[in-house]
Amino acid sequence: MYNKNNIFAKIISGEIPAEKLYEDEMVIAIKDINPAAPIHILVMPKGEYTDFADFVEKASLAETTHYFRTIAKIAKDNGANEYRTVSNKGASSGQSVFHFHTHILSGSKNINLVDKNL
Repeated sequence: MYNKNNIFAKIISGEIPAEKLYEDEMVIAIKDINPAAPIHILVMPKGEYTDFADFVEKASLAETTHYFRTIAKIAKDNGANEYRTVSNKGASSGQSVFHFHTHILSGSKNINLVDKNL
């Protein structure tokens, strides 16, 4: 079940400030406050989805397509020509905020995702 009080829901609603890098009617992207790479961006849909599986099951085709195309645009617009995308599903995978989101990581060859607990 989706928790409307999670930090990303509060960022999307404007209750909590964040450094926005991109925003449209369906997607928001912010700088990660604890970066695991020189470029570390969090991209999230504005809809209430807990994780990747919830998103692909419940989001419309238009929203799903827009989300993934927008990730590529955000990466390019922020100088990430080569990058890694990461989405976790569930606490044991490292997910700590249960609002679906994708990390864009760039600028380092050796991004140790385990130590950064993405």
